[in-house]
Amino acid sequence: MKKLMVIPERCSGCRICELACAADKFHVNNPKKSAIQVMVLYPHPVIRMPIVCRQCKEPKCMENCPTDAIKVRDGIVEIDEDECISCQACVTSCPFGAIFVHRDLQFPFKCDLCEGEPKCVEACPKDAILYVPEETLGQSQRLSSVLSYAHMKEVEYREEGMDKKLRYADMSGSSASRRSQNL
Repeated sequence: MKKLMVIPERCSGCRICELACAADKFHVNNPKKSAIQVMVLYPHPVIRMPIVCRQCKEPKCMENCPTDAIKVRDGIVEIDEDECISCQACVTSCPFGAIFVHRDLQFPFKCDLCEGEPKCVEACPKDAILYVPEETLGQSQRLSSVLSYAHMKEVEYREEGMDKKLRYADMSGSSASRRSQNL
């Protein structure tokens, strides 16, 4: 089984993935009808993050669907439009925000992995979206956790009943920085 993996550091925010998805899924050049959406946050730090369905093993969207319109088939979470009443409980239930609605469409929609050949992966010029074996996802999650710590200046934690802060060295105050200023 393969799943989509996002590497936000590679994403340029070009939204080509959205166009490729909308063209394949709905035969339109409209990124708002894409089952992948790129979220861009400004001003600092600039974050570009493609939002994709993670094809959960125990999907909250399926759990909260009142008509059992959401099913898992061959590891892919799908919305059965014959059973869907468009209540949008799945949209609000998804912890990743990966189920979308559009005013022109009767039902919510989400990624179905394009029958094993995701168009967003093929179209991404920066390789920010990958289609990888499921067992490699843990490795990417670990790397993401480590990278998030690398960007932090301090961490709050609790030890022996007391709130504490661990402050990382400020790079401008490091001895290497002082040495370069003295040269």
